[in-house]
Amino acid sequence: MSGMKLLAMLLLALPAVCLGSTLPSPDIVHNTNYVEEAPWEENLASLPAYPKDENLLPFRVSSATNNKFMIDSASITVGTDKVVRYTVVIESPRGARTVNYEGLRCETMERKIYGFGQADGKWTENKRAAWESIKLRSLLSYHKALFEDIFCDVGIAVWSPEEAVRKLKQSVGGY
Repeated sequence: MSGMKLLAMLLLALPAVCLGSTLPSPDIVHNTNYVEEAPWEENLASLPAYPKDENLLPFRVSSATNNKFMIDSASITVGTDKVVRYTVVIESPRGARTVNYEGLRCETMERKIYGFGQADGKWTENKRAAWESIKLRSLLSYHKALFEDIFCDVGIAVWSPEEAVRKLKQSVGGY
């Protein structure tokens, strides 16, 4: 057999040898040491005290809206379920207000409205509360702003209400 033919056969056989040496061992394929995480379970959320103006911290959404967006610093919690819960107050240029108590899941990019604030300072529970995807394409989405700039960092929730307050203040040029 000529040297060229032998070299060609060796080169053709090389990928098969390499593939054979990189196949996973049965221990890796059938890992019996892996423990699955328990399924996610949401903590019960109760509606907080109605927000007071002195506790409202503004945050920036976009120059595409004239509304003012604020979070009640006293309402912020970070649960063991990794949900950041907060009261958001949205004020129109004419003074009309929308008040919601909400939750944000950083791991799944979802949000949920637990309750709606009424003009008399009382809450109405959202009977149809469900997790919904955050729309990242909308310039008017305050959920997008909270997710990207304040409450979540690469899908990980802030660790504490204090950290959330600090990030809110930083978002508008505070300390």
